[in-house]
Amino acid sequence: MEGAVWSLVMFDLPVKTKPQRRAATEFRHLLLDLGYQMAQLSVYARFSPSVHSILPCLRAIKVNVPMGGEVRIVTVTDHQWASAIRYSNGYEDRQEQEPLQLAIF
Repeated sequence: MEGAVWSLVMFDLPVKTKPQRRAATEFRHLLLDLGYQMAQLSVYARFSPSVHSILPCLRAIKVNVPMGGEVRIVTVTDHQWASAIRYSNGYEDRQEQEPLQLAIF
């Protein structure tokens, strides 16, 4: 996979106890610190100019998955992301635009 990509992190984390909720919050903050944005409640997305630039993020996520958590990471091309159909309140919604280079860092 060459060129610009989107990395999607989808997860289910245990939140029954206070320590579990704290760990889930810390995991979400880690994703935000890594440049991911919340696309849906447990789905975060990050634009990267190349697949190689997301490798450090993937390593950081791997070592920070909370105990008992399930995490799936999918990488799609910018073209695939742009061709996705999105609905909001029953109406087709416009897709996000590629972020400005300054917004990535």
